[in-house]
Amino acid sequence: MHKTKTLEDTPLKKSGRRFGFLFRFLKAVIKPFYPKYELMGLENIPDEPCIIVANHTQMYSPIVCELYLPDNFVTWCAGEMTKLKEVPAYAFKDFWSQKKPSVRWLFKIASYLIAPLSVLVFNNARTIPVFRDNRIITTFKLSLSAVQDGKSLVIFPEHDEAHNNIVARFSTKFTDIARMHFKNSGKRLSFVPTYVAPNLKKMYFGNPIVYDETNEKNKERNRICDYLMDEITKIATSLPKHTVVPYRNISKKYYPKNTDEKEVVQNGKNKV
Repeated sequence: MHKTKTLEDTPLKKSGRRFGFLFRFLKAVIKPFYPKYELMGLENIPDEPCIIVANHTQMYSPIVCELYLPDNFVTWCAGEMTKLKEVPAYAFKDFWSQKKPSVRWLFKIASYLIAPLSVLVFNNARTIPVFRDNRIITTFKLSLSAVQDGKSLVIFPEHDEAHNNIVARFSTKFTDIARMHFKNSGKRLSFVPTYVAPNLKKMYFGNPIVYDETNEKNKERNRICDYLMDEITKIATSLPKHTVVPYRNISKKYYPKNTDEKEVVQNGKNKV
């Protein structure tokens, strides 16, 4: 019988494990100095494997999830950040392309300097690499294997399309994991809306939505994502006034507030 590929079986993880001790050392050194986050609404996380769906908040959410979620939570990460040759172009475009033209050259250099550290971190953290080409098949296989092994997934599905002052619009195809999992096991996965608030030093877990296999595929994708975006927004707007860390890496003077109703972050500014 063909053996199911697991996360640790991939060449990506095998190569990274040689430096696992260094990653563990860095993590142990950083954690005491990184702000402590309070996890709110833990009762909303199912006992069985599920998918945590959160706002990205640039670098904050991935770090918080690695430091403060249990070891049975595995995070989707940009696959380019695991490949030494692919880090610079991806990092510059995704992190720093919105910077002022006069300083972009500095960030261009920085994108090359961070490449070795990126490969070390993302190959050794609890991650599953996500690519936007044919390698996405491996992403889904690894994700299904992780769920079957009792692990939960953490996904940040925002992409660079404005939605509101809390989240950018979600890519929807990640929800297909639930369809595949149901086909393989007959079990329905839950998606837990999660709001990360760096200014409040808290991570909020909302009421989950359960996959419905009776719906047409695209209809179910949209149903789940619409609910998740709405619930994350509701969580955020129910909290005391605070600054929201947006998906786009824009100047902090343009960061929205959770009370800025009906506004979206677009082109570095809040617009109705």
